[in-house]
Amino acid sequence: MRVITGKARGRKLREPKGMDIRPTTDMVKEAVFNILQFELEDARVLDLFAGTGQLGIEALSRGAAEAVFVDGSSAAIRIVKENLELCGFKAKVLQGDAIGYLPALGKFDIVFLDPPYDSDLLEKALKVIENVDLLSGGGIIVCESRSQAVLPAPGENYSVELERRYGKVKITVIRRKLDT
Repeated sequence: MRVITGKARGRKLREPKGMDIRPTTDMVKEAVFNILQFELEDARVLDLFAGTGQLGIEALSRGAAEAVFVDGSSAAIRIVKENLELCGFKAKVLQGDAIGYLPALGKFDIVFLDPPYDSDLLEKALKVIENVDLLSGGGIIVCESRSQAVLPAPGENYSVELERRYGKVKITVIRRKLDT
């Protein structure tokens, strides 16, 4: 697992021992960042269910202005902090109930949602993000799920921009409508 491009290009990131954290594969990560390439500059990014922090770190490496990392696991938080230090980035890192933190975090331009697959956390996070109006106008949510997962239809201010499958993984990009 490595940073693909940008300021920290080529840096190897620490990975967890065991399988409690399921890092996004480099192939899927590269596909996600090809989709986001024109959205990252000066963006405020949230890496919810951060795991190793690789998605938020890749965003910082590619020009995001700020990132916030949230995970419930103390082991994951330790890895996120180590990976940020390895890459020379500073960011807010929070341990605790990821869904519970959402109302207090402010607005974001990009939100990465990659919760444990066989949970209802993705659906809950999407609902709370809409209810607390977490995304800036034109902001993007990137959801990673099993390829066969069916996500709930987004609310009226949101639309599914694309869905792509990469083997057993599905990436869904949801965009908030521009403020009028």
